[in-house]
Amino acid sequence: MAGLMLLGLMAFLGLGAGAPLCLSRQLRMQGDYVLGGLFPLGTAEDTGLSDRTQPNATVCTRFSSLGLLWALAMKMAVEEVNNRSTLLPGLRLGYDLFDTCSEPVVAMKPSLMFMAKAGSCDIAAYCNYTQYQPRVLAVIGPHSSELALITGKFFSFFLMPQVSYGASTDRLSNRETFPSFFRTVSSDRVQAVAMVELLQELGWNWVAAVGSDDEYGRQGLSLFSSLANARGICIAHEGLVPLPHTSSLRLGTVQGLLHQVNQSSVQVVVLFSSTRAARTLFSYSIHCRLSPKVWVASEAWLTSDLVMTLPGMAEVGTVLGFLQQGAPIPEFPSYVQTCLALAADPAFCASLDEEQPGLEEHVVGPRCPQCDHVTLEAMSAGLLHHQTFAAYAAVYGVAQALHNTLLCNASGCPPRDPVRPWQLLENMYNLTFHVRGLALQFDARGNVNMDYDLKLWVWRDLKPELRTVGAFNGRLKVWHSQMSWHTPGNQRPVSQCSRQCGEGQVRRVKGFHSCCYDCVDCKAGTYQRSPDDLLCTQCDQNQWSPDRSTRCFPRRLTFLAWGQPAVLVLLILLALALGLVLVALGLFIRHRDSPLVQASGGPRACFGLACLGLVCLSVLLFPGQPGPASCLAQQPLLHLPLTGCLSTLFLQAAQIFVGSELPSSWADQLRRCLQGPWAWLLVLFALLAEAALCAWYLVAFPPEVVTDWWVLPTQVLVHCRVRSWISFGLVHAINAMLAFLCFLGTFLVQSQPGRYNGARGLTFAMLAYFITWISFVPLFANVHVAYQPTVQMAAILLCALGILATFHLPKCYLLLQRLELNNPEFFLGDDARGQGSSGSGGKET
Repeated sequence: MAGLMLLGLMAFLGLGAGAPLCLSRQLRMQGDYVLGGLFPLGTAEDTGLSDRTQPNATVCTRFSSLGLLWALAMKMAVEEVNNRSTLLPGLRLGYDLFDTCSEPVVAMKPSLMFMAKAGSCDIAAYCNYTQYQPRVLAVIGPHSSELALITGKFFSFFLMPQVSYGASTDRLSNRETFPSFFRTVSSDRVQAVAMVELLQELGWNWVAAVGSDDEYGRQGLSLFSSLANARGICIAHEGLVPLPHTSSLRLGTVQGLLHQVNQSSVQVVVLFSSTRAARTLFSYSIHCRLSPKVWVASEAWLTSDLVMTLPGMAEVGTVLGFLQQGAPIPEFPSYVQTCLALAADPAFCASLDEEQPGLEEHVVGPRCPQCDHVTLEAMSAGLLHHQTFAAYAAVYGVAQALHNTLLCNASGCPPRDPVRPWQLLENMYNLTFHVRGLALQFDARGNVNMDYDLKLWVWRDLKPELRTVGAFNGRLKVWHSQMSWHTPGNQRPVSQCSRQCGEGQVRRVKGFHSCCYDCVDCKAGTYQRSPDDLLCTQCDQNQWSPDRSTRCFPRRLTFLAWGQPAVLVLLILLALALGLVLVALGLFIRHRDSPLVQASGGPRACFGLACLGLVCLSVLLFPGQPGPASCLAQQPLLHLPLTGCLSTLFLQAAQIFVGSELPSSWADQLRRCLQGPWAWLLVLFALLAEAALCAWYLVAFPPEVVTDWWVLPTQVLVHCRVRSWISFGLVHAINAMLAFLCFLGTFLVQSQPGRYNGARGLTFAMLAYFITWISFVPLFANVHVAYQPTVQMAAILLCALGILATFHLPKCYLLLQRLELNNPEFFLGDDARGQGSSGSGGKET
């Protein structure tokens, strides 16, 4: 501990005196197997790479403390492996670390150096590189996707294992193009999926998507756009942010994009960008005074000091994004301090010169001249950077693969020929290794499955802190209580083109974006199957639904049931009609020899009453579930009894007409044809004619039982369907003709003084018949099919009651209350006197 304090004191004294360090000479160490390293120790922003005309050396002018910290993390991991007895016992790993300047043209020179033959600076050309032994066994890095796409193809030709600690583009997962590429960070696809799930969780489906105009931003933006579209998230505005030092014309597109976002209803911007492009975008947004938004950040700039310390960043709105988890390395800050302290120790630096051969700067240039002037204060901000673990873990992945290749065990590694890179590669596929208690595994595409933390910027003074507000491990968890927003009242911002539709409503898209729509109610018979439906779904035939429904209900079978109120009323009416018929029939039978009954037709009157009772009973065929037999029997069992009733009334009307309107010579002759067997023959003829008509109706156009699914909104109706309305009307023809003849025969007959006026009762009976059935026709044609049986029952009963009330009941009244009128003179007149003088026993008129 005392030695460490002394080293720290020496480092601070040396740095304070302005003496250069020898940190750059610590970037190389010999070993049995050497690992190459590519780190962004500097940047070449001001070197004018676009103006190069010769392939000369490039000098990195700006220093990157994060790149140096990642390099020191690799160095620390190598030293830990060398000091462990469980991993590569008896062997010593070395390292050779170079600066990439974050530029492909700079990164290629150390990449060529790694592939040089061991012990030289030359790359030999062979037909077969199986026995080729390069200077390094594997390469750690580079950091950026743009560099990894170039170096990855180069190293893949030689099947040199390459483990990146920061390149996340999904293109590197292509095993055909990059067979030797691995990484200790997740692919951008995982981050894009997490972003899309975050938008869905927070109800944002109307967003802007912006990416940096480099490989990382273009590929990330493309991934996010495709995933968002598949999940129903609409991208209102999309664009690329050019990198710094780009032409002013391209930078003008940034202002145009920001103006569009500011003028729209978009409240959420997804920014998949590198650090420098993100800083450029926010510089313009602050300058243009863009209204505050929610910024969903990619991992590349979420923790960048370059963006966090930009003046005015606190006014841009809410910033949140996903940050890869990793195991903590609590010893790393003290390790960095130790490295700086040793770099300030002249004795230690002298020992490096003796142990290490030349750094070959005549070939690759200065390794990191800025590293020799660094201070601990300048590096302290990045000591806990999340990507440090990824660089640290990459070394352990290679070391574990080498341990497996050499078949090492606790006692050591058996002697064998030196391992070549392609042999190491075979053991890296699907490799599982442990780093700081965390189990990692390279999958078939060379990726590791790392969990993410959802981080929120919470401003403290001039720089935001990162608050963990959720996690993503394949499933998103958001801790809403930890969220804070830039909006008044800390209300969650709403970023939707259209409001959410209610239950039972579907979306009618307006324009080109599926998120801009009108909400349309689902009509009865349709329903909303899912919240994202664009069309209402039709219910099945045996189902129904009300307006704005989200499900269908089973239809209930319905018909004219016995227990319905209308049927009960009609049954009461039927009982009344049957009761009156039976009373009248009983009276007529009891007084069958009376002049009144004889004047009414005698036995034919009783037959007519019995038929009228059967007419009433025919209504019992209509209630209940219809069947083939009941449908076929309804009309014949109504019209045949009605024909029998009307035929008896027709005979009486004919007698009255003959006796009143024709000369007596004709009347006597015709009266004999209307009495006795001839009268019954006429009744039989009418019944046979009606029976023939009904038979034709049943054969040619038989009614059928129909299950109708659509006439009722919630039920399925079972009813008897009339196949031909013309044939249905013709069945009524004979009865209508008989009633019309009755009416004609009695309407103009003059009543004789002192005699019973039988013509009047017949006239009113026929009027009751015609009023009933003429009213029935329009009512039956226009009423709902479900109520047609009820209308027909009512018409039958009203017709029967009309005939009873106007023709039979007045005679019953006379039989019961006016017995003094029940004499031959009142009812039979001249017929009674003729019958008395002849002494005939026949009393039928």
